[in-house]
Amino acid sequence: QVQLVESGGGLVQAGGSLRLSCAASGRTFSSYTMGWFRQAPGKEREFVAAISWSSGSTYYADSVKGRFTISRDDAKNTVYLQMNSLKPEDTALYYCAATNIPVPTTLPHQYAYWGQGTQVTVSS
Repeated sequence: QVQLVESGGGLVQAGGSLRLSCAASGRTFSSYTMGWFRQAPGKEREFVAAISWSSGSTYYADSVKGRFTISRDDAKNTVYLQMNSLKPEDTALYYCAATNIPVPTTLPHQYAYWGQGTQVTVSS
């Protein structure tokens, strides 16, 4: 079992930055691939970024590539999402998720554990 708690969301102007954190419980955090997803009102949940447990490889959605960076600190059981050059279209509820799959995956149904989400709002 893994419990995930996101933090770091808020209101920021376009062009600004935020860093999201996701703290995980459990002693096997280092064995999970971690992902970030987001969901805007009236839209489906979409993949943002993921980082594998096996090699630390990362994968990003095209919409955030070059602006967002995912990282993990296994000693702290925490995964981060650094978001720079934020745009109004980045406004959404951001979720952290965990999966046993050893490579980054973009499919929500492959993630077994989810946090409650943290709201990010980018004003124009």
